[in-house]
Amino acid sequence: MSRILKVFEEFPESGIVKRRSPDILRARSLFDEAEKRWNFLDELKKKVDLSDENANYFIEPSYDILIGLIRAKLLADGFSSSGDGAHEAEVAYMQNLNFPESDVRFMNDLRYFRNGIKYYGKEFGSDYAKKVLAFLNRMYPNLKEVVEGSI
Repeated sequence: MSRILKVFEEFPESGIVKRRSPDILRARSLFDEAEKRWNFLDELKKKVDLSDENANYFIEPSYDILIGLIRAKLLADGFSSSGDGAHEAEVAYMQNLNFPESDVRFMNDLRYFRNGIKYYGKEFGSDYAKKVLAFLNRMYPNLKEVVEGSI
């Protein structure tokens, strides 16, 4: 189920994204935090078997890791996002980083579902969590490389 995502250029027009000086220090901090989260999730996966009961606890940090890297790249490139729609803008920025549309769509769905977990108590099963973890494992090295080239 894919949600319609605006193109990134629409977000500055609406004020959700603002042009600013590149913030390399903050980008580096977000990058480092994503790496710590990645390592922690790796430890968690080794110690806790994924199940329907704990699937959300694997999905949510996966999203946080990826959005943290995207946000770091946004800041390094001289943008900031805030307010209602900020996460959507950050996901849309993946289009500008030349990620395949299918990956952008998956990340946008993940954004939507993570919002459901965080704010509405939505629960997901282990099947979806496995897809998210596979996506994280594939995307993390790519996003990490993109960000490292900017900081």
